[in-house]
Amino acid sequence: MPRIVCVCLSHWPVTRLRRAGLAPDRGPLAVAAEGPGGLRLLALDPEARALGLRPGEPLGRVRARIGVPLQVHPADSESDRAALLRLCRWAEGYAPVVAPFGAAEAADGFYIDVAGASHLRGGEEPLVDDLAGRLARSKIPARIALADTPGGAFALACYGASDRVIVPPGGAEPALRALPVEALRLDPGTVSGLRRLGLRRVGEVDALARGPLARRFGEALLLRLDQAMGRRPEPLAPLTEEAAYRAARGFLDPIGRQSDIVVTARLLMAEIAPRLERDGIGACGLRLVLHRVDGVMRVLDLGLSRPERCPERVAALVSLRLDRLGAGLDAGFGFETVTLTVTVTGALSARQTELGAAPQGDGIDALADALAQRLGRPLLRLGARASHIPERAAHPRPWNSDPASWPDHLPPRPLVLFPRGEAALDVLSTVPEGPPRRFRWRARIHAIVHAEGPERIAAEWWHAPGAARDYYRVECEAGRRLWLYRDGPHAPGRPAAWFVHGVFA
Repeated sequence: MPRIVCVCLSHWPVTRLRRAGLAPDRGPLAVAAEGPGGLRLLALDPEARALGLRPGEPLGRVRARIGVPLQVHPADSESDRAALLRLCRWAEGYAPVVAPFGAAEAADGFYIDVAGASHLRGGEEPLVDDLAGRLARSKIPARIALADTPGGAFALACYGASDRVIVPPGGAEPALRALPVEALRLDPGTVSGLRRLGLRRVGEVDALARGPLARRFGEALLLRLDQAMGRRPEPLAPLTEEAAYRAARGFLDPIGRQSDIVVTARLLMAEIAPRLERDGIGACGLRLVLHRVDGVMRVLDLGLSRPERCPERVAALVSLRLDRLGAGLDAGFGFETVTLTVTVTGALSARQTELGAAPQGDGIDALADALAQRLGRPLLRLGARASHIPERAAHPRPWNSDPASWPDHLPPRPLVLFPRGEAALDVLSTVPEGPPRRFRWRARIHAIVHAEGPERIAAEWWHAPGAARDYYRVECEAGRRLWLYRDGPHAPGRPAAWFVHGVFA
């Protein structure tokens, strides 16, 4: 049975700055990243948290609220990741299987599988005490938990009552039941949906029937629940695993120019491409690691919209990423080794195309990849959901997921769809059940010259019954085309409520 130690590093970007000597030892310190509405707080040191600051707050509002100087540094996720990997290499002294957190954890930290290795430290409790003591002496704040599964250890380390928890073998289920649902490593939409239903604890979710949960929230919820409870396996990907598709090149004279790095990336991809072609696959994810002469690593992760083996295209994406980094690359005295690893693969079979024509979809995929490198974040596409309600009929998915299969029988939908309908007031109509002729919306009167509809949309049978909506496509005198709906039928003494739900092009 696995025995997993989870080390959750609280506010790791601030810790890295302090340990690297890039931030003052005294005074409140924060790391900010670009977010909705501008810069927002990403990580805080204890002094900043003592001032009442919280991650996610707008930086401008924070500066206006506190009365003391706040040291703010820009986020550098690549340096944070490189420092975390170095810490994982150090943790291999406790056990050979060490794995850093992935995207699902949405946090910084790592796992150690100490099964068969804890006796070398005198047992599980002395091992955890030694690990916690060394991290504390190195001024690395951490919460540590030991359980049978990675999911259970993560939940207890990040959301447990203590910063050091050891669960005996087989004791994960009772220890997890009182934790909040956020501990299950779910996406924010699923968490908010569970909380709207009054499900706030893991035990409350686990007590429900699995069929309705899967229909409402998808298989991901049950998978995370079962992994945390130990009902389904969750293997770790240790750092020591040798990548099947990897190439490296060393230099007697270290390189530092962007053009040299791009050329090296193209040569390394050309070395990997025959192996990918032999196995009928392509690269969906790549990791370029630049080893500086002073031991510092710069890690660049590239995601691709579709499997790829073309060295020129990979080199172009690397060039775009380096353009965005600019001086942030910090080559120092140069890079002595460059390593390219294929981290994610996908099937890539031969395709017959017209002479001189690019395969269908290549242009938009190439544009998506280029924009992702330029913007520094992956692009999303809309995916279809099994729902007729417009605001629930689509959800954002990674661009490299399968394209959505939209029903071809739907009437036209607006280019801009509001998250929820905006009230239309003072609605006048010629007949109670007909389209409106005049209404007030966003402090303006809109007179309608043309209307099409209604299109009746109702909720699915497995949701709570509600009033059906009658949608109309209308054109105003000013030329604006809107999507309105009446929520429920008109009844004597109770006029129906009208809402604007979208705007057509």
